[in-house]
Amino acid sequence: MKKQVICLLFAGVLAATAGCSQMEHSGQSLTGAATGSRTTKSIGFLVYNFGDTYITQVRNFFAQAAGSQASVDFKDSQNSQQIQNENIELFINKKVDALVVNPVDRTATSIIIDKAKNANIPVIFFNREPLSDDMKKWDKVYYVGAKAEQSGAMAGEILADYFKNHPEADKNKDGTMQYVMLKGEPGHQDAEIRTKYSVKAVVDAGIKVEKLAEDTAGWDRTKGREKMAAFLASQGDRIEAVFSNNDDMALGAIDALKGWGYFKDNKYIPVVGVDATTDAIKAMEDGTLLGTVLNDAKNQGKALFNLAQVLANKQTLNKENIGGYELTDGKYIWTAYKKITKDNLNDAR
Repeated sequence: MKKQVICLLFAGVLAATAGCSQMEHSGQSLTGAATGSRTTKSIGFLVYNFGDTYITQVRNFFAQAAGSQASVDFKDSQNSQQIQNENIELFINKKVDALVVNPVDRTATSIIIDKAKNANIPVIFFNREPLSDDMKKWDKVYYVGAKAEQSGAMAGEILADYFKNHPEADKNKDGTMQYVMLKGEPGHQDAEIRTKYSVKAVVDAGIKVEKLAEDTAGWDRTKGREKMAAFLASQGDRIEAVFSNNDDMALGAIDALKGWGYFKDNKYIPVVGVDATTDAIKAMEDGTLLGTVLNDAKNQGKALFNLAQVLANKQTLNKENIGGYELTDGKYIWTAYKKITKDNLNDAR
């Protein structure tokens, strides 16, 4: 009897030992970051500022596309390049499989690229395009975005169409569009290009223009309201049109215009933005925002995730495995803009 008990106990110990060994082995195969054998890849996602409405939309669509397919860690750079660089170091130390970066300063991406290259972690930039020379520094650097020239031209076309169809928009009847411009920020390629091409589109449509005022408002609604209030204080009702590099600033301008009695009793001024955010769509429904340009956050979020996932898994890039998106020059994915007015709001939903 004693021998049988001892044998049974010994067999149990062997079984338990074998079971523990199998569990440990299974755990390593699922989480083996050092060997690269884990099935769920990790992605470090950095944005310049969580307060930016459009960037938040891209971030949300990226998370939606990722679902349970990848582990994504989102970091806010709080509009500080130093904080962003520190977070890059943090992700590198965590040995993430890919980096997705909305840079604070597009001229400072060289440092990020060098860090990623030294750690052999592919990096995808979005919304703020690095300088061409920086994009050429390494073969694992990519960019997802849209052509700023197109968005600027479309915004200008919306205003030009309005002036042609509404002669009353030319309040002083001088045949010239007196306008003010809200720019995103100095040196940002989208801000500079949207500013240039939006006005150019109006001129190309045969309408003379006169710039009454221009200032930067950091893509921010509150700052947009403050700058527009200053424009109104200096120019008053001479202003016939408002250009804005994005919707948040455009909505801020509308807030200020309401304080001057606009958008009631048939007192109207056309305002255009870019992005087609949820609040911008509501403003078009309300009849305050004339139009915007869809900067396809959903498509950009999906494209970013598809590209990041393929790179994280060290697969060869092709059109099929990145969701049908075209990879231009082996480095760029460009999404298309679209004009949005009250007549086609459903296209932006």
